[in-house]
Amino acid sequence: MADRSRLCTVWLGSETGILKGVSVTRKQAFNFCNTSHLSRDQEVRALCWGDPAESEVLVGSVDGTVKTFSTEKGQFTDSRRCGGPADGGFTGLALCGAALVTCGECGTLRVWREDSSEPALELSAGNNVCRMRQSPVHRDRVATGGKDNGLKIWDLQKPDAPLFTAKNLRDDWLDLRRPHWVRDLAFIPDSDKVVTCTGYHQVHVFDPSSPQRRPVLEVEYGEYPLTALSLPAGGSTVVVGNTHGQIALLDLRKGVVRGCLKGLAGGVRGLQCHPTLPVVASCGLDRFLRIHSLEDRTLLHKVYLKSRLNCVLLASRDLEDGRGAAGEGGSQEVKEEEEGGEDEVWDTMERVEEKPKRKTTEEEEEELQKKKKSKKKRKKGQD
Repeated sequence: MADRSRLCTVWLGSETGILKGVSVTRKQAFNFCNTSHLSRDQEVRALCWGDPAESEVLVGSVDGTVKTFSTEKGQFTDSRRCGGPADGGFTGLALCGAALVTCGECGTLRVWREDSSEPALELSAGNNVCRMRQSPVHRDRVATGGKDNGLKIWDLQKPDAPLFTAKNLRDDWLDLRRPHWVRDLAFIPDSDKVVTCTGYHQVHVFDPSSPQRRPVLEVEYGEYPLTALSLPAGGSTVVVGNTHGQIALLDLRKGVVRGCLKGLAGGVRGLQCHPTLPVVASCGLDRFLRIHSLEDRTLLHKVYLKSRLNCVLLASRDLEDGRGAAGEGGSQEVKEEEEGGEDEVWDTMERVEEKPKRKTTEEEEEELQKKKKSKKKRKKGQD
C-alpha cells in the first residue's frame, strides 16, 4: 500500500488561468493568481519544473506567456513572452540546461536563452502538434506528435533533421490509409523506446534503435480517444486516460490491460505517476484531483477544485505555511470526498413517501358492476 504521508503537494493548471497548489498532507488548496482578472486568455496549458530543486514552477499560458512561480516565496517572480495566440496553446515546456524549450500547437519548436527575448533556435515539427515531451535521460532530446503528424524525436544540438521519424501505420485490410493522431507520449526509462497514445484509442511503442519505423507494439483500449498517459516507475506499464473518464493500466510487454481505475466523471486531461511511489494523479473536466494507488487501484484522495483542470505536476515536498502570499484567491480548507459520498447526500435528504391510493367503497364497487352488466346487455341487443 502506498504511504499517504509521503504524498505532499500537487500543482495544477486550470482553464481560468489559476495555478492551484494542493497540499495533500495538510488538506489545503491554494489559488495563486489575481482573481479579479481571471480570463480564458490566461488558461494554463503546460507546467514543468524550473529547476531540479523544485523551487520554481514554469506556467505556460494560452496567450504565449511563460510565468515563473516561486514555491518558496509563494508568488510569481517573472514573466516572459515565448510566442503568441497565433501559435496556439503550449503543448509542452521543458528546461534544457539554462534554456527554455517551448512548443505550440502550430508545431513551432523554440529554444529560449535566459538573457534573450529572441529564440536561439526555431524549427518546425509539423502542423497540429498535440504534445511535446523531453527525454528524462538525454535532456537535449525532445519528441513531438499530433494529428496526422507522426512521432518525431529531435536532438536540439543537431536540429537540421529529426533523429527519428515514425512511419505511418500499415493500411487496413481494405488497403485504406489508417489515420494517425498522437495525443500524448513519453520516453520509456532505461531504453530508447517511446510510447504514444492516440485519438483512435491506440497505444503504440516505437523503438528508434531498431530498423523498423512502425510501432513494435500496438494495443487498443476502449473505444474513445485517449488523451493522456504517464509511466509508473519501472517502465513496464503505462497509465492511459480517455475522453470518457476511463483510466487503465496497460502492460507494455504483453499488450494487455492489467486493471482499470474508477471514479472519474469527465474527460481526462492530465496524468502523472509519482517517480517513486506506486500512485498516479489525474485531473480533467470534472474539476477533481484524484490520486489512485497502482497496487490495489483504490482511490486514495479526491479533492474538488472548482475549475476545469488541464495539467498536473507532482512535487516531492510540501507547501510551507506562512511563506509568501496565495494571491487574492487565498488558501482554503478542502474536504476530501470518499467513495460513496453521493450515497450519503441521498441518505440525508428528507424522504417523500407516496400516498396510497384511496380504496373504493362497497357502493362504488356495486356501481361498477352494474355498469359492466349494462354494457354487456347493450352488446347482446346489438348482436
